[in-house]
Amino acid sequence: MPAGFRETVLASARRVIEAEAQAVALLALRLDGRFVRAVELLLQLQGRVVTTGVGKSGQIARRVASTLTSTGTPAFFLHPVEALHGDLGLVREGDAALVFSTSGSSDEIIQLLPLLRRLSLPIVAFTGDMNSSLATKSDIVLDCGVATEACPHNLAPTSSVAAASAMGDALAVALLEARGFSREDFAELHPGGRLGRRLLMQVKELMHQGKDLPRVAPDASMRAALMEMTGKRLGCTLVVNGSGKLEGIFTDGDLRRLSQNREDFLDVPIGEVMGRHPHTIEGTALASAALARMEERSITQLVVVDADRPVGIVHLHDLLRAGVV
Repeated sequence: MPAGFRETVLASARRVIEAEAQAVALLALRLDGRFVRAVELLLQLQGRVVTTGVGKSGQIARRVASTLTSTGTPAFFLHPVEALHGDLGLVREGDAALVFSTSGSSDEIIQLLPLLRRLSLPIVAFTGDMNSSLATKSDIVLDCGVATEACPHNLAPTSSVAAASAMGDALAVALLEARGFSREDFAELHPGGRLGRRLLMQVKELMHQGKDLPRVAPDASMRAALMEMTGKRLGCTLVVNGSGKLEGIFTDGDLRRLSQNREDFLDVPIGEVMGRHPHTIEGTALASAALARMEERSITQLVVVDADRPVGIVHLHDLLRAGVV
């Protein structure tokens, strides 16, 4: 690489980031009652939000639809060309359109507008030209204009993309807050994500139960208990009386301590050496609560109980595998 290549590349990157950051910052100064009206419109909407755009604007529109849907405002992306060839059938009266176009004059968008009007959709424009055809034919116009692109030739959509994307995010978050959309609501829509797992997953979904649950009677020998622990591979066995009531627990750690102190430990009845106060949790408790309890008490398993009867064991490894962190 030529001399000074590293410095040139870093200077270019910084210039782009600073230009886009400035373009986004200036949007905040131009927010006014039109933005408020857009939020009010979507809050009162009975149908869905339809986002549309072509090129880079279409990519922004697609992402904004995804963000809206995931934060409690049902939305979908409609490609303007496909809309002219049948996909307009996805749109219904009662929907509203968010139309993204930096120039506000894309042919595909201009052709789509009267079709949206025919279906009585209110139109919110995201554009960089407040005097464009799109702006004049929309109900609400949000100014996403930028002085120049970050591209040195002022050609490649860069700052304008950042500005329109930020305006879309601003609308989505304003709606989220106005709806009182909570962390729990977000988790409901993202059950596969980390937050969803933390806020929704219950202990009973992860516990070992039934034939996988290690259990011995209080009068069982240590030999029998070891066989049960080895077979079930949970690092412990529960001690349960004839009525199914939990009497205690015996763990790998108990075994190590016992073997160091007694030579006849294999013949000792498990009821004499078991832990009599197992740490327990209910199956309906959150898995994140189980993890917090394990961390607090420096243990690796909890006995899952229903009243005073054991119904399962949840192990630290189960929680970590499920992504409850």
